[in-house]
Amino acid sequence: MAKNKEKRIIITLECECRNLQNVKKRRAGIFRYTTSKNKRNTPNRLELKKFCPNCNCHRQFKEIK
Repeated sequence: MAKNKEKRIIITLECECRNLQNVKKRRAGIFRYTTSKNKRNTPNRLELKKFCPNCNCHRQFKEIK
């Protein structure tokens, strides 16, 4: 028999450029990625370095509620 699989939760990652004042943006607005994580193995907030098309560079994306 298969073991109970832990549920994966869907999270939203938001670019840190939202809080920065002196960043030259390609366009206005906030860019967000949606992904999933295993709640049991990663209880802390997730932070990934991804490409932000608004900033036109790689930035730190942090998990939001």
